Amino acid sequence: MRDGGRLSAAIEILTDVETRHRPVKLALKAWGDASRFAGSKDRAWVSGLVLDVLRRRRSLGWRMGDDSARAAALCALHVLWNWPVERIAEAAADEPHGPGPLTEVERAALVQPRDMADAPAPVRGDYPDWLEPSFARAFGEEAALEGAMLSERAPVDLRVNTLKTDAEQALKALAPFDARPTGVLANALRMAAPDPAQRGASLEAIPAFSKGWFEVQDLASQIAAEAAGEIKGAQVLDLCAGGGGKTLALAAAMANKGQIYAYDSEARRLADTVRRSERAGVRNLQVRSPIYPDALKGLDGKIDVVFIDAPCTGTGAWRRHPDTKWRLKPATLAQRMADQDAVLDMGTSFVKPGGRIVYVTCSVLPEEDEDRVAAFLDRWMDFRVVPATDNPHLLRHLTAEGYLRLSPRSSATDGFFVAVLERAKWTPQ
Repeated sequence: MRDGGRLSAAIEILTDVETRHRPVKLALKAWGDASRFAGSKDRAWVSGLVLDVLRRRRSLGWRMGDDSARAAALCALHVLWNWPVERIAEAAADEPHGPGPLTEVERAALVQPRDMADAPAPVRGDYPDWLEPSFARAFGEEAALEGAMLSERAPVDLRVNTLKTDAEQALKALAPFDARPTGVLANALRMAAPDPAQRGASLEAIPAFSKGWFEVQDLASQIAAEAAGEIKGAQVLDLCAGGGGKTLALAAAMANKGQIYAYDSEARRLADTVRRSERAGVRNLQVRSPIYPDALKGLDGKIDVVFIDAPCTGTGAWRRHPDTKWRLKPATLAQRMADQDAVLDMGTSFVKPGGRIVYVTCSVLPEEDEDRVAAFLDRWMDFRVVPATDNPHLLRHLTAEGYLRLSPRSSATDGFFVAVLERAKWTPQ
């Protein structure tokens, strides 16, 4: 495909996402299914531009003085991909596949974009207006900067699986990908964000991946798992296990000693957990499926650590799923808050005296984070907050209350919140 055809495709997909409120993954798949002529490089280019536009949707429209998908795509090529205006004009006017020649207004806006300094914080930070109070609570005067960092492309983070290898061997295997230590966790590696216009090399194609030497996992997610503390030989319940990423991280920390249980309220989310655990060499895992009404029978009051990666809005993962921030609604936030309260209360059934709940969200919204913990502590007087980490590289990210709050701007990770809640060894009267 020529640039004009690629640009037209990107605009078509963006229009589909915005007018039909479709997840971008489905819109990209629908276009791909209908465009068999598009090669892998074409698909990577189109996907890269679509995702970059969605990350910066509001600020791109502001710069152009035009909120259309076309204007945003044109501006993204200039501002984010560093295309000269003449190259954009040539692609747009390419017949018969281009989206049509630049208008005088579009050319003028590309040559001299509107000053972002005059834009309100939600525009500079590329988040919905209704979230402004939440962002102000979380970040104060830095809200726009934090939002802008949540709109960047994310690097690729890897967790070395210590059940199979060590960081030194993994780095040798990953040499073609230029993976490097993060300097935060001993077994966390990082690769730079891929070029959005290029098809990246597949990590899954190298033998080390098939051997289970590493998993793709954001550094913040790895840090959250570390907050479980010393768990070798412990009884651990991952109550919202999902696809099993944190389950595997916890299992590796346990070194196959003790027992880890993986549960999720939706059985389909557990589908890959067994396969992934076998590849990773995990031998102390029990998957408890909700299709059985007594799935968690026998665990009441016996668990050392209940790990709760709670259902949330995913605001901290906008770098990876940029379309979700434009589909998020107040009703969804309210439902997630209710879900979080429910799963925290559920977790108390399993924590033994002196045990801990590790409460985690990939959200930056205080309503899902500090507020939920405060409400929990009001309901459960036998729990207290303990510092979420003693890692010297992370202490600066601890709040005064002992919570761990991470973000792309502060910690170069996804946005995460971690609270560790310890149960008293006695029952209050």
